Order: sequence, then structure tokens, then C-alpha cells
Amino acid sequence: MALQTSAEQPAPVRQIANLIGQWIGRLGAVWVEGQVAQLSRRPGTSTVFLTLRDPAADISVQVTCPRVVFDVVDPPVTEGARVVVHARPAYYIPRGTLSLAASDIRPVGLGELLARLERLKRLLAAEGLFAPERKRRLPFLPGRIGLVCGRGSAAEHDVLENTRRRWPAAEFRIENVAVQGNQAAGQVIEALRRLDTDPQVDVIVLARGGGSVEDLLPFSDEGLIRAVALCRTPVVSAIGHEQDTPLSDLVADVRASTPTDAARRIVPAVSEEAARIRDLQARARQIVEHRLDREQAFLHSLRTRSALRDPGHDIGRREDEIRALRDRSRRCTVQLLDRAQDNLSHQLARVRALSPKATLERGYAVLQKSDGAVVRDPDQVSVGEPLDARVAAGRFGVEVRDRGKPSGEGRRG
Repeated sequence: MALQTSAEQPAPVRQIANLIGQWIGRLGAVWVEGQVAQLSRRPGTSTVFLTLRDPAADISVQVTCPRVVFDVVDPPVTEGARVVVHARPAYYIPRGTLSLAASDIRPVGLGELLARLERLKRLLAAEGLFAPERKRRLPFLPGRIGLVCGRGSAAEHDVLENTRRRWPAAEFRIENVAVQGNQAAGQVIEALRRLDTDPQVDVIVLARGGGSVEDLLPFSDEGLIRAVALCRTPVVSAIGHEQDTPLSDLVADVRASTPTDAARRIVPAVSEEAARIRDLQARARQIVEHRLDREQAFLHSLRTRSALRDPGHDIGRREDEIRALRDRSRRCTVQLLDRAQDNLSHQLARVRALSPKATLERGYAVLQKSDGAVVRDPDQVSVGEPLDARVAAGRFGVEVRDRGKPSGEGRRG
């Protein structure tokens, strides 16, 4: 049951401490894995004191171990080693501190260590920390390079020497940290954060020489891997040799096989860039000269054309064509007019031949009654009736004196 307290009835410190000790005692013996951050073997004592650290978090706990248990561990436990401890939690009431009383210590073997790294690798990969789309391109020419390495190490010398050999004007901000041991991961994380917040640093290089799997463990630390993933500045991992593959190589934006290779990747070589510029200049000159030659040939072909060589020639030829077309159109017009004139004369002759006037000119006359009706039959008139006679030369009046006989009767008689 929860302890009943109030401002009027507070519990004394000793009671709270005793309750905490009781609650912790109920946990029983547990197996705990961690990294030995500190080891103390005091002369004349039968107890060894260890500080066990969680590699993935900034948490540690004090461990006490009987010397007879500690001395039989094979291989011997050293600072930075990974171990599994079977211990019972203990709460020391006078000081209010928590510790673990170890009854067994087992070092984590290389095979087990590699298996755990593989499990961590799969976990981080599932979170997308190694995804290619997260990788960022390195700047072509960084203004300042952040370098995280051991003080006076061969890796520092290789990066500085080879970088300045390729680009003498390269600037560095160097963060010297521990690259091995239980404090290495924490120091590298802090150095990363300082460089990442520096606006003048354009790229960060993690550099360390080769070593055993245990020596390179800090660069597979989960906290360090997550810190690299959170960096806004591109990170180059140059840890160990070609065959070494710490997890920092997978999360970094660029993996360099060696510190020397990192120098080749972060800056261009002056000689190579100068050669590239000379090549580009030669290509540009060649392209310009080719273009000028082509335009010169085009101008020459224009000058050799007849239209530019003798402009009057084409004008005279066009003039002759226009004159010929004009004469042809005149001939065609005259022919059309002559044909139309002939057709008109023919039509006029036909009209004249069929005209009543032509008939009258042959001696015929047209008789019309007073109402204008044309007389075609003797029966249409009567004796004494005045008629109007129309001949070719004019008209005059006549009077019927005798109707005579019809032309048919005369022929029959």
C-alpha cells in the first residue's frame, strides 16, 4: 500500500529510505549488461569496485564484487570492456545510494559482441537511419572542415597532410577526443554537437586509425549513431581500415575507407582542378574556333551566290520574265478580243438574217389594222377598211378595195 503522508503528518527520511530499500530488495538478483567505465581495486580490501555504464544512455551504477569472483574472470576485466553481471540491487540507506552486489561477472565475447552489433544494426536500419535518401552531398569546396580525432594521432596527421596537399588553403577546426575506451563515445558526441552548431563548418570528419573490434566499439555506440543522424552538417566517417565497418560508416553521409581516403573525398585536388580548367578552356576554344570557321564558310558561300555577286543579273532576268509575261498577256487579250469580235459579228449576222426588217427589205409589207393587229388572213379585213402598211423604208395607209380569194382557192381553181 502507498504510504499515507500529508503536510501535517510527514514521514521521516529514515522511513522513506527504509521503504526504498525494501522496494529495491524485492527486485531480486538480475543479470545486467554494461560497459566498465571505471575500475578500482583498493589494496588490502576483499572488494573490487566497478562503475557499470549503459553505452546507449548517460546512466551508470556502482557495482561491488568480491575479489575472489573478480580475479577468476578470464580474460581479465579492464576499463572499457563489455560485461554481463549477475547482481542483487542494494540500497545503502545512510548515503541514499543504489549499488549492485555482483556474484558473477562474465565478459562479452567477440562472437556475442558481433551478434549484438548486428542486432543493433538491424534495429537502426529499420528506423531508416541508414537509408540512402538521407545521405547528403558534400560541398564541392568546404570553407572550414571539422575534424574529430585523437590528439596527435596518425589519423589526424593523415587527414591534415593529405587535405592540405590537395588543397593548401583548406581550413580546419579540430576537436581532439578519446577514440577508444569507455569515455570515447560521449566525447565524440559532444565534439559532433559543437561542430554541428558552428555555422562556419561545412563538413565534419570522424577519423580514427585501425584497431580491433573492441577498440572501434565507440563508433558503433547507439548514442553516437543517433547523434550523427541528427547532424545538419554532412558527416564523413573515416574509421579504421577498408575491412573495418563500424556502424558510423553506415549512418554517415559518406564513408571513407581510411583517413587518407577522407581527405580525397572532402576537398578537390588543385592539380586535378587546374587540369580540368585547362581542358575546359581548350574545349571552349575549340568550340569557338569551330563556330567561327562555320560562320566564315557560311559568309563565303553567301558572297559566292549570284544574288550578292551580281544583283543586277537576277533583276535583268526577272525583267525579261515580266516583259515576256506582259507580251503574252497582251497577245492573249488580243486573241480573246478578236475571237469575241468574230463571235459578235456572227451573232449580228444571224440576228439580221432573222430580223423582220430584212424580210421587209426584200419587198414584203406588214399590214396592221387600226387596233395594231397584224393581218394574216383576208377574212380579217373588210372592203373599205383602212389599214396601215409597213415597209422597209417606212409606213403608209391603204384601203381595202377587194378581198379577192384565199390563196388556197386560187390554187384549187
